[in-house]
Amino acid sequence: MVYTEIKDVKGKRYYYRVKSIRKDGKVKKERIYLGKNLKKEALSKAEKEADKELVLLSSLLSDEEIKILQKIKTQFSKEPEQNFENRYENFCALFTYDSTAIEGNTLTLQETAMLLFENITPRKSMREINETLNHKKAFDFILGYKWDITKQFILHLHEIVVQNTLRKDIENQIGKYRDVQVYITGTKWIPPKPSELPNEIRKLLFWYSKNKDKLHPVILAAYFHVAFEGAHPFIDGNGRVGRLLMNFILYKNKYPMINIPNSIKHKYYDSLEEAHLNGNLKPFIEFLVYLLKNREINF
Repeated sequence: MVYTEIKDVKGKRYYYRVKSIRKDGKVKKERIYLGKNLKKEALSKAEKEADKELVLLSSLLSDEEIKILQKIKTQFSKEPEQNFENRYENFCALFTYDSTAIEGNTLTLQETAMLLFENITPRKSMREINETLNHKKAFDFILGYKWDITKQFILHLHEIVVQNTLRKDIENQIGKYRDVQVYITGTKWIPPKPSELPNEIRKLLFWYSKNKDKLHPVILAAYFHVAFEGAHPFIDGNGRVGRLLMNFILYKNKYPMINIPNSIKHKYYDSLEEAHLNGNLKPFIEFLVYLLKNREINF
């Protein structure tokens, strides 16, 4: 049951959205603060946002999907250390190839692997070569990072990803929130204005810190990725940074990482658009579960 609770304190009205759950014969309540002295329209909007968190998110995985994901996590935990290096090289090459190919990079998987692990440089543009090398550096960075997601972590990740790949006139945008409006080709979704970005990312990080121990890690990673891509905080590199962050969340929670094949990027984009335009995260969740079930490499 979900309802709005009102508390009157010294002439001021404080609003909370409350979810009651009966478990083991006891009633447990989760509360989200909505604001104080809210007018009807503002209250209604706050209630809808709170309901997404209290009701929709926690129920996005079916019992069967949760069992499947737990089995995947258990299997992953049994991977021997002896083949870590082999799994690392294979996944790093595949993830780097697909994540950069989604953004238009033309290196083949073989060229990517040879560049990253044999120092053999293909006859491609320096921008594409740097994109590939940068992605591995960023991947190595998240593997060695022992803390949690912060603004500084995100900005540094962006700095690694786009170093020596941007035009001269926008190099001042490296490791910073964009200061111009951007648009996402092929979608009706329009990212927020530059002036709104600091607050958008601040809200996302607050949401993450509040829910990282409550929500299933796959839901947590999915929501974070969708919200991050919706904000599109950088002038370039949003997709690569966003996919790295999603995998950081999964790996931190002892789940294998996800690679999104370039060959099915249309499914990726379609599920993102459904989430951005209609607030429906379920298709993206189903897409991630599908990828975890059908992963080529356990890393």
